[in-house]
Amino acid sequence: MRLAEGIVIDKEKTFGLLKFSSLRREVFLQNEDGTVSTEVKERTYDLKSREQGRMIQVSIPASVPLKDFDYNAEVELINPVADTVANATFRGADVDWYIKADDLILKGKTASPGTNTQKPTPPKDE
Repeated sequence: MRLAEGIVIDKEKTFGLLKFSSLRREVFLQNEDGTVSTEVKERTYDLKSREQGRMIQVSIPASVPLKDFDYNAEVELINPVADTVANATFRGADVDWYIKADDLILKGKTASPGTNTQKPTPPKDE
């Protein structure tokens, strides 16, 4: 079972200040014969979340260049979404949560070209 579109996240309320820690892993595509290819599907990064009070893992598509920020650099997620995967068991179901985002950028910087960023709010009439 999956949520159709995932859960859109309010970044500030959910994560608070985010700090870069490291690249956790790269997920590779599979070949037609089931073997692992050399093509990266996505990368998962460890980020320190002040609001969560712990490390979180966020997956970014491989189409986004590899991130190699300084340790503890303040970062921002572009379009984060939480989603689940549930597997039925004899006692109910096991549910795993995960977080994906379109991009990971240094706080205060703009997203890389081609990234689908959130629409800016129009200026208020004064």
